[in-house]
Amino acid sequence: MIRDRALGALYGLALGDALGMPTQSLSRPEIAHRYGVVDRLLDGAPDQPIAPNLPAGTVTDDTEQALLLARLLIEGDGTVDPHAFAAALEDWEEDMIRRGSLDLLGPSTRRALTRLREGESPDKAGRDGTTNGAAMRVAPVGIAVAGPGLLDAVVESSRVTHHTGLGIGAAAAVAAAVSAGVAGAGLPAALDAAERAAESGARRGHWVAGGDIAARLRWVRGWVPGLSRSVLTDALADVVGTSVAANESVIAAFALVEALGADPRAALTTAASLGGDTDTVAAICGAVLGAQHGVTGLPADLLAQVRTVNALDLEPVVDGLLALRSRS
Repeated sequence: MIRDRALGALYGLALGDALGMPTQSLSRPEIAHRYGVVDRLLDGAPDQPIAPNLPAGTVTDDTEQALLLARLLIEGDGTVDPHAFAAALEDWEEDMIRRGSLDLLGPSTRRALTRLREGESPDKAGRDGTTNGAAMRVAPVGIAVAGPGLLDAVVESSRVTHHTGLGIGAAAAVAAAVSAGVAGAGLPAALDAAERAAESGARRGHWVAGGDIAARLRWVRGWVPGLSRSVLTDALADVVGTSVAANESVIAAFALVEALGADPRAALTTAASLGGDTDTVAAICGAVLGAQHGVTGLPADLLAQVRTVNALDLEPVVDGLLALRSRS
């Protein structure tokens, strides 16, 4: 059912985000020393560098910015004004600061919004945005849009902060995988769609040096099948990378989808145990697998806790996005 898969994409994003909250910015050895494999929702430790003392199950910027984008899409009848988006992101950060959070705007977004405020055009402000910010929040676009208009919608949601081949290519891959999953495509077809979208998306932004998203996605899909879970985690942490760079963390998320896509719990708990930008790796992984398995295919015990802790009711949001999809 399309609504179940669309709900799965947003709730899967939130679940992955919450699993990775306590381990974000920690090294893999530190995570192993403290927690072993992260197979449950954990509190943010007092010395957590970004999310200190947050209750287990709390979501972070990945979910909050995705929901912010979803709201703008619905209010804008499928379009996102770049200046309105920038203002909403600024307001979101101010609210985070008031709440005492250290989980603020990422480096690409902060730099782009500063340029926009200084008078640069939306097409130029994000000219060197190569981090994963556009990709982490793009799942609502994949729910709201199907067909040939998807890439244009991704560019519209990305360009003000991540108007580069890497930023747009990564966001396009996530949106395409989510959109295909919501439409009922199987996992291989959804990942094929992600590759094609990443290749097309790379041509829609400013060129910057860095490993191409589509090429790295194609390579990692051929490498990880059949690896044991321990070898897989070594490969992702040491070779693919889990930093905020789009061509590391987004590729790591897709590698987990490829290798462990039949078992969302295994994929998401592995993501949360990798080290680096664990909340974003797990959030992207959760969005893609949620679109595949539906909300009923996600770990019910973990999801119930996330919904309760954050008072999440995403059904109205998903219904609004699906109303847009029916017209796309």
